[in-house]
Amino acid sequence: MGKSFKLGIILLGVSLVIVAVFWLRSCTKGDHLEIGADEAIDATPTQIQSIKAIGEWEFLSVSLEELADTVRKGFFSDDELARIYYGTLRLGINMHQVEPGWLTAEGDSVSLSLPKVALLDRDFIDEARTKPFFETGKWKPEDREALYRQARERMLQHGMTKENLTAAEDNAREQITSLMKTMGYRKVRITFGRGK
Repeated sequence: MGKSFKLGIILLGVSLVIVAVFWLRSCTKGDHLEIGADEAIDATPTQIQSIKAIGEWEFLSVSLEELADTVRKGFFSDDELARIYYGTLRLGINMHQVEPGWLTAEGDSVSLSLPKVALLDRDFIDEARTKPFFETGKWKPEDREALYRQARERMLQHGMTKENLTAAEDNAREQITSLMKTMGYRKVRITFGRGK
C-alpha cells in the first residue's frame, strides 16, 4: 500500500502540472510578446548638449623646449641673457564654438559640422619650468618679457605645423566617429570649418 500511495501522489502531481500548463496556454492564446529594434535613431537635445558640454576637446599635445637669448652691446663688454622655456601646445576643437545646427541625424546617419582644429590654450609656456641658461649684466622685466614673447613665437612656429594640425584633425575624426558609433550611428560624416 505504501508504494501505490506514493505512485498515486506522483501521478497526481504530474497531472496537476499538465493541467496548469494547458490552462496557462489557453489564458494567453492570442497574446504574444515580440521584441524588435527601431532602426531610426534620434539625436536627443540632451545628447547634443552633452557632446557640446565637453568644451575644449584635445586631440594632440606637442611638448616643446626653446632656448631664447638676447645680447645688449656695451662699451667695454656685452651683456647676454639666455633662458630655456618649456611649453605644451594643446591642439583640438572648442565645442563652445559650434554653430546652430552643427549636428544633424537621420536614421543611422549623423553629420557633424565642427570648428577647425586650433590651439586650445594661448598660455602654453610653463613658466615654473623656465630656466636661466646664461645671464650677464642687469636686465629689466621688460627685457625678460621680450625674451618670453620670442620663445612663444618660436614655439608656435615649431608646433603649429601643417603636419601637427592634420594629425590632430585625423585624431578628432577617429575619436568622434567612435563616439557616434557607440551611440548607434553607423554612418558618420564630419566636416571641420574655419572656427574662430
